[in-house]
Amino acid sequence: MPTPYGLAIVDRCVVCKLRNESFFCSLPAPILHEFEKLKISTVFPSGALLFVEGQTPRGIHMLCQGEVKLSTTSRDGRSLILKVVQPGEILGLSSCISGLSYGVTAEAHGPCQASFVRRQDFLRFLREHGGACLRAAEQLGTQHQDAVDVIRTIGLGHHASEKLAKFLLSQDAEGTNRLTLTLNHQEIAETIGTSRETVTRLFGEFKRANLITVHGASISIRNRAVLQRLLAA
Repeated sequence: MPTPYGLAIVDRCVVCKLRNESFFCSLPAPILHEFEKLKISTVFPSGALLFVEGQTPRGIHMLCQGEVKLSTTSRDGRSLILKVVQPGEILGLSSCISGLSYGVTAEAHGPCQASFVRRQDFLRFLREHGGACLRAAEQLGTQHQDAVDVIRTIGLGHHASEKLAKFLLSQDAEGTNRLTLTLNHQEIAETIGTSRETVTRLFGEFKRANLITVHGASISIRNRAVLQRLLAA
């Protein structure tokens, strides 16, 4: 049914057409029926906080539609965007399992739908269903690799141009040379660990060098080879 934020709430995982094999909810129907008994589906407006850094974990959020931005903040107030989560991923999974406070803040990046499951219910669900436990382990592995990639980009990248090139190429994982950005220049700067002014300047340099063309949020990669060489510079 329609919502004020333009999304149609999907209440039943079993008949959901959004699922694919990479989703946590891509489980056999009997297990999904058990999961449905535990979850509460909610639609969030853009900018809503699902949980905040340092908060005691109450449970997990399964992202069904939209995007969620994960960020962390330093003591001096600087923000770093770690990832923009896509549908099918569990938010707060590691904290839910470990019992440690959330290490990031999860903010709706546009309207989104997520299903919440209380921590004690989710842990019991994992203990009772080995297939679900394996899916959770797979997502933890993916999230760990994502964290390693962030460290590699921020910590080992020597130049801002290298970091921006890596960011653009990562947004075009299928190699189509076309991508649509959902982050503005400030958010890209917070993702690659530099300033907004630097990101704006580099976009200008990339355009003048005919590496990319930009039409609003749409970007075409004109010279992929040069962007890839920047990573090896």
